[in-house]
Order: sequence, then structure tokens, then C-alpha cells
Amino acid sequence: MLRFITRGPFSLLAAVLAPVALCAVLLPWRGGLANADVALMLVVVVVAVAALGHRGAAALAAVGAALWFDFFFTRPYEQFTISKSTDITTALLLLCVGLTVSQLAVRARRFRVIAITDAGYLARIHDTAVLSRSADSAFAVVDHVGDELIDLLQLRGCRFQYGSLIGHPPRLEHDGSITVGRRQWDADRLGLPDQEVEVRMFGNGRYIGRYMLAPTPGAVPSRQARLVAVTLADQAGAAMDALWQPAKAA
Repeated sequence: MLRFITRGPFSLLAAVLAPVALCAVLLPWRGGLANADVALMLVVVVVAVAALGHRGAAALAAVGAALWFDFFFTRPYEQFTISKSTDITTALLLLCVGLTVSQLAVRARRFRVIAITDAGYLARIHDTAVLSRSADSAFAVVDHVGDELIDLLQLRGCRFQYGSLIGHPPRLEHDGSITVGRRQWDADRLGLPDQEVEVRMFGNGRYIGRYMLAPTPGAVPSRQARLVAVTLADQAGAAMDALWQPAKAA
């Protein structure tokens, strides 16, 4: 929901209205404000719109800021013409700076989202590793990973099949790709196939079992999320293999 608000119609509406709204607020002081100061305040508005994370909205706000600056604060007023060369320079600088700063703000926000997302993925792997060392039963790790896969890949459900390889369902591979039969599935665009998808579990190179994923229609898990899912399945496999080591020794 938040993504729709910030990257959808709300951000575009803010891009259109925010610059003209600021100009309307400053209009009574038009004679006492230096045009350079007005331009700087408009740049702040552009950055605020860019912080919503929508690149098109940020560019639209920058263009709008330059146009409304021209319309309200350069002579002749209330016309999209400029008579003074200094005002032309200020308007062009406002446009260039606004476009540049807006794109930098969008990129900075994207990097912040990526950093937060990466930290979340790392926390899942770390928590599973801690559980693997402390859990009384390897099946507790298997159940934990199943719950993590549901949340991570936005699944309707997930079940574990021990030692079974019946049928040929679509498969989530170790590189994060999806294969359906012998064909590659475009998971980055289409999400998971609309049938159960298997993630095979191995311990010391030996097949142990598989998770059967029930995808949610319309969900498109990222490749990074799919790679983390495979890593979690490997951790569950290692826990199951460790469970069998004492039995083999005996």
C-alpha cells in the first residue's frame, strides 16, 4: 500500500501541485524576495518530491518549479517569458539543479531501501544459523525455514516432503532461476509459476527432501529473495544432515 502511495498517483500529484503551491505562498512577498532565494526554496520542494522515490515525479517537479518560477517571479509577470538575462540564468540553473538533485535523491532513497532489504535477508540467514546450533530437533529448523520461505517469497503455503522426488514440478535452482521442464521461466517478470514449485534440500551433497512452494498469484519475488530462499533451504539441509551424523557413527 505504501509503495502504491509513494510511487503512484500521490507522488505525481505532489510533483504537479507542490511547486505552484509554494509560489502561491511566496507571491505576496514577490517584491521583497530575491529571485535566487525563491529558486533555492523551489529546489527544496523538488528534493522533497524526489524523496518519495518516483523518478518521473521528481523530474516533473523540477520542470514545474522552473516554469512557475518564470511565470510568477520574472518580468513580465504572469507570462512564460523572461526579459532579464539574470533571470534566464536563474531559471535555467533552477531547472538543471532541480533535475540533478532530484535524481540523486531518488538514487539515495533506492540505495537506502536496498541496504535495509539486504539487512533483512541477512537477519533471516543469521537467525536460521542460530536456531540450527541451538534447536533440539533438526525438524524445528525445517519448520522454521518453511515459515521463512512463506514470508520471503510471498507464498500461500509451503510444505516439506522428506526423501520424495515424485513428478517433475517447476524448480527453484541454486542461482535463483526457475526451470519448468527444460525451459527457463522468466521469474523476474512473471513471478513464480502458477503451480507448486520445488526447492530441493541437500546435506553434504546428498538429497534429503524438498520444500513445495505454493505461489501467490501476482506476487513477484526478487531474484535476491529467491537466492536467500535457496540458502535457507541449504541451512535446513545441513541441520538434517547433522542429525544423521551421530546415527552413522553409532
